[in-house]
Amino acid sequence: MGRAGRRLPALAALFYGALAALVLLGVRDVLFLYEENRCSMTYMYEYPEYLGGEQWFEVFSVSTLGVACPTIYMGELVNPYEVPFVLLTEPCRSLFENLGSVSERGRYSGLIAGGRKWIFKIKLPKKTARRYPAYELYLYGEGNYAEENKNLLLTGIPVLFLPGNAGSYKQVRSLGSIALRKAEDVDFKYHFNFFSVNFNEELVALYGGSLQRQTKFVHECIKVILKLYRDQEFAPSSVAIVGHSMGGLVARALLTLKNFKPELINLLITQATPHIAPVMPLDKYLTDFYTAVNNHWILKAQDLRNLTTLSVAGGFRDYQVRSGLAFLPRLSQHDSALSVVSSAVPRAWASTDHLSIVWCKELILATIRAFFDLIDENTRQITDDPKKRMSVLNHHFVRHPAKMFEENPEAFTGLTGAFMWITVKVSKWTYSVYNDSDGKYFTFPLASHRKSYSHVYCENSMLDTNSWIYGCMNTNSSMCLEAADLSWRAELLPTTKVVMLKLQDYPSLSHIVIQVPPAVGKKYTLGCEFFEEDSRTVQLPVTHLMSFGLSSSKILLNSTGLLYNVQLQHFNQIYQAFKIYIESHCQSLKERKPSIYRLHIPWSHEDSIIVAKVPSLAEISAKLHIAQPHNDSTLPELNIYSSPDCQYEVILKTSLLQVLGQIVRFHAGAFPVYIVSNILLTYGGQLSTLRSTGQCSDFSLELVRTAKPYKVEPLISIVVFLQGFNWFREIWESLSLPEVDAAVLSSQDAWFPLVSLILFLFGTGIAYWSGVFFSTSLRLFSSLWLTLIRPTVLQKDKLITPRRLCGMISLALVSWTTCGAFAILIIYLQYLFKVAKLHVAVRAEQNMHKKDSGHSKETSQNSSTHTVKAQSSMDSIPDATQSPSNSTTIAEAVNSLKMHITILNLFTWIVLLSLPSLIYWLKNLRYNVRLDPDPCRSTAVILVCILEILMNSSTSEVKSSKLLKIAAKVPLPLSVAMLAFGRMHLYRVPHFVTFSLLLHVLCCIV
Repeated sequence: MGRAGRRLPALAALFYGALAALVLLGVRDVLFLYEENRCSMTYMYEYPEYLGGEQWFEVFSVSTLGVACPTIYMGELVNPYEVPFVLLTEPCRSLFENLGSVSERGRYSGLIAGGRKWIFKIKLPKKTARRYPAYELYLYGEGNYAEENKNLLLTGIPVLFLPGNAGSYKQVRSLGSIALRKAEDVDFKYHFNFFSVNFNEELVALYGGSLQRQTKFVHECIKVILKLYRDQEFAPSSVAIVGHSMGGLVARALLTLKNFKPELINLLITQATPHIAPVMPLDKYLTDFYTAVNNHWILKAQDLRNLTTLSVAGGFRDYQVRSGLAFLPRLSQHDSALSVVSSAVPRAWASTDHLSIVWCKELILATIRAFFDLIDENTRQITDDPKKRMSVLNHHFVRHPAKMFEENPEAFTGLTGAFMWITVKVSKWTYSVYNDSDGKYFTFPLASHRKSYSHVYCENSMLDTNSWIYGCMNTNSSMCLEAADLSWRAELLPTTKVVMLKLQDYPSLSHIVIQVPPAVGKKYTLGCEFFEEDSRTVQLPVTHLMSFGLSSSKILLNSTGLLYNVQLQHFNQIYQAFKIYIESHCQSLKERKPSIYRLHIPWSHEDSIIVAKVPSLAEISAKLHIAQPHNDSTLPELNIYSSPDCQYEVILKTSLLQVLGQIVRFHAGAFPVYIVSNILLTYGGQLSTLRSTGQCSDFSLELVRTAKPYKVEPLISIVVFLQGFNWFREIWESLSLPEVDAAVLSSQDAWFPLVSLILFLFGTGIAYWSGVFFSTSLRLFSSLWLTLIRPTVLQKDKLITPRRLCGMISLALVSWTTCGAFAILIIYLQYLFKVAKLHVAVRAEQNMHKKDSGHSKETSQNSSTHTVKAQSSMDSIPDATQSPSNSTTIAEAVNSLKMHITILNLFTWIVLLSLPSLIYWLKNLRYNVRLDPDPCRSTAVILVCILEILMNSSTSEVKSSKLLKIAAKVPLPLSVAMLAFGRMHLYRVPHFVTFSLLLHVLCCIV
C-alpha cells in the first residue's frame, strides 16, 4: 500500500502533464504554426497628417537654421539634432511656418528633411466635447492635400474609420494615403476625405461598459462630418464607415440608437470584427451589447437592406479573432451583406493577423478600388443603388474577372477583322506568345465538341484587364465580327486568369474565340481544352478524426489536362483538420508553368490558394472556419490547376496538432470556466475531507480524487437533452432561469459533448499544474523570507477586530467610489501576503520542532545511564506534555495553510477575470475617478467582506461548524452550474465562487 500510495502522485503528475502538454501543443498551433505573412506593407509618399482645429508643427531631423532653435520634446528641452520628431518653440516656429507650403522631400535641404507635418483635431460642439472628453475626431491628410484642406472646406466623399480594441485613430493612414494616390491618378475628379475617431485606445473587447458611449459619440461625429459639406455643390447625405475589430461592431450598433437615421450610413466595411459573439465575454455589458445589436439586425433585416455591409476576416493568422466570429449572423441570405476571409479575396490571397489587416497593401488596394468604383458620376458620392454596391463588392472581394468594373457591360462587342483568323478543331490546345507583332483570333467550333464534352476550360497567363475570350453566335463563317464578351465569366488566380463554361448553358454559341493581341516584348501562354466533367472530378474520402494521422487517403492523377477537382468527402466539421500533400512528377525536365492549388469551401468565402513549382512537394492545411450548414450538401474541393503531362499524387492525413489547435481556437475563451470548475470541485473535496477526518488534504491529491468529469458532464447532458422538450422549456422559463450555454453550443456543434469532456480534462491538467506552481512559488518565497527576515510565531488570530473592520469598510468604499477590480486586487494582495506569512511561520515552527525532537531523543539516551543527573536536569528537556500540543498547533496551521492555498487559487482566477476593467479604469483615470459602469462593484464589496474574514480563519473553526456539511456539498452543484451557464458568460464565474466562499465564512461564524 505504501508503494501504491507513492506511485499514485507520480502517475497523476504524468497524466496531467500529458494533458497540459496537449493544451500547449494546441496553443502552439494557433499562435505560431500558420502561413507566413504574404501582405505587402503600405507606405506613405508624404508624411501623414490628421487635420482639425488645433495646429501643431512637427518636422523630421532639423538641420542648421542659422538661429538658435531649442525644441521641446515630450515636455523636455532637447537637442533638435538628436530627436526624429520635435515640437518647435519660438523663434523657430515662425521660421518654419513660412516654409509650410513646401512638403516635398529634398527641397530646402539643409533646412528641413522630410517636410512639414500638421496634426489637427476637429472641433466638436461644446456639449459633445464635454460629454465625451476622452474621444476626438480627426481628418487625415498629407502633403499638399493637407495644406488645401486645413480650413476644412471639404469637397470629397466622407469615409469614417473606427479603430477597434486598443486601436489608434492613426490606423486610417493606409486607407487615406492609398486613396489619395488613387485620386491623383484620376486628377482629383473624385476623391475621399478620411476621418478617424480617437477612442483613447480603450479595451472595449474586454470591457463593454464604454461600447454604448462610443456608439453615441460616433453618431455625433457623423452629424459633425455631414455639416462640413452642407454648403458644397455635391453635399453628401450619408457617410461610409470602415471599422476595424470592435469598431465594426460599434458601427453596426449605430442602427440600434433611437434617434439614429439609417440613411446616414450607406456602406459599412468591417475588418476582423467579431460579429457573432465576444471573444472573451468578461462582463454583462459586453454580452448585452452583442445581444441587442444582433437581435436588432435580425429583426430589422428587411429595413436594413439599403445598407450594404462587407465583413473581411483575417484567416488563420488572426488568432485574436477567429474568422468564424467575423461572419455576419444570419445575414448571408440577404443581398445586402457579404462575409469573406482575406485568403479568398482576389489579388490578395493572403491571411492577415489582427493588426496587419488595416495595413495589408493587397487588401487596402481592393478596398480603395471598390470605393472608387462605387462612385455615382451624377452625385459624385457613393451610389444609392444597393445592387450596384453589392456588384462592386463581389467584383473586388469574391470573384474578380480580371476586368475593370463596369456596371452594365455591353452584351456584344465588335471584333476587328485585321487580325489573322485561325480555326482550331482539337480538344486540347496550347499556345505560347513572345514578341509577336501580329494579332490573332483562334476560333473553336462547338458543334463537333458538344456531343463528346460537357465543359470547356481556358486559361491565359497575360494578367491585363483587356477582353480575351468571346462567344460567337450561330454562324458558319470562320470569322465573327460581333460576339458576346465571355471575359466577364473569367476568374483571376495568382498567375493566370481562367474561364470554365458549361456548354449546355450556352446553346446559342457556335464558336469560342480567343484573342491574342500583339505581344511586343511580352511572353505569355494560353490554353484551352474540352472535357467531360466526370473525367476531371474525383472523390477522396477524408481520414477519420480519431485516426491521429496513422492512416491516410491517397489518389493518383495522371494529368493530361489543365484542371482537376478533388472532392473531399465527409469534410464538414470545425474540429476536422488535415494535412494535404501534393507531389508532382513530370515526364520531362523542361520549364513548366507553376501549378495552382485551391482549397474551395462552397458554403463560405474562405478559400485558400497556394502556388507551387512543378515538380515539387506542396503541403496544404485543410481546416474550416465555420461548419457546413445543415441544409447544404455541397462538398469541399481541392482544385488543381495543373501542367499537362505531369503526375500528381494527393495524400491526405489527419493532423492531431491542428485538431488540438482547432479545439483551442474555438474554445480557448472557455478555459477559465473549466479550470475554476476543477478547482471548485477540489475545494469541496477538501471541505468534505476536513469534515470526515478532521484533516485537510493536499490540493494536488484532492484534485486527483474529486475532479472527475463524470460528476459534472452527465448532469449537463441530461439538462440539454430535456431542453429539447417543450414542457421542460416552459418549466425552465417559468422559473426565470437563464439559457443554458451548453444547449446553445450543442445545437451549433454536434461534436460539442465530446469536446466538452476533452476541455474538462484540459482544465483538470491546467488546474493541477497551476496548483503545483502556486505551492512551489510559496515554498521558494518562504525559503527566501526565512533567509532574510526573522519568522513570526504561530498564533491564533481573531476573525474580526476593529482594525480589520475599518479596513473592510475602507476597501468597500474604494470599490464603490473608484473601481471594484481595484479593491479586489488590493484584498488579493493582502490575502497573498497573509498566506505567505503563514507559510513562513509554519516552516519555521516545523524546523524548530524537528530540532527539539532531535534534542529530546539525545537527552533520553543519556538519561538511561545517568539517572541522578537526569532527574536534576528535567527542566532542560522539552516537557512531554507540551510536545503533542505543539504538534497539534503545527498540524492545525498546516491544514489551514492548505485550505488558504486552494482559496487563493480560486481567487486568482477572479482577479484575472476582473483585470480588464481595472486596466480600463487606470487608463481613463484622468477623466473620471469612478468607473461607470463597473461590472465588479457589487461582487468586490461582497468579496472584500468575505476575504477579510477568511484570511484570518483556521480549519479548527470550520470543522466544528454545523454548516460544514452543506458547504462541502455545494461546490459540486456550483461546478455543474458554472459549466452550464458560464461558458458563454465568463462574468458569471466569480458569482459561483463568491457563493461558495460565503458559505465558508458562515462556517467560521456558526
